[in-house]
Amino acid sequence: MTVASQPLRILIGKVGLDGHDRGVKLIARALRDAGMEVIYTGLHQTPEQIVNTAIQEDVDAIGLSILSGAHRTLFRRVIELLKEQDAEDIALFGGGIIPDEDVPTLTAAGVKALFRPGAPMEEIVTFVKGLKPQG
Repeated sequence: MTVASQPLRILIGKVGLDGHDRGVKLIARALRDAGMEVIYTGLHQTPEQIVNTAIQEDVDAIGLSILSGAHRTLFRRVIELLKEQDAEDIALFGGGIIPDEDVPTLTAAGVKALFRPGAPMEEIVTFVKGLKPQG
C-alpha cells in the first residue's frame, strides 16, 4: 500500500515590533497556492511563540519576515529555541531587510535561506518545495 505524501506544513511568522505584513501575506498565499499548508501567526510574535506554535502544529519549516533591523537577534533566538526543544529538524528560512554583510553569519548559524525585498515568489516557492524529502 502506498501512502499519499502529505503536503508541506509551513509556519509563517512576524517576530518583534515590525508591523508591516503585506509581503509576508503574499508569500503565505503563494505557498498555499503551491499546495502547502500554511499557518500564519500574525504580527508581533515572540521567538518563543513562533517555536511553540511550530512544534504544536508539527510544521516542516518556519519562515520569518523581519523588517525591523533585529534580524540577527531574532533569527538566532529562534535557532536557539529549536535546539532547546529538540526540534532542529524544522527548517528556518526568512526574509526582510537584511544587509549583505549579515547573510553569511545568519546562514552559518542555521538559517537555510534568506529572501530580500524583490525576491521572486517562484524562487521562494521552489526553495520551500525543495525542503520536502524525496522518497
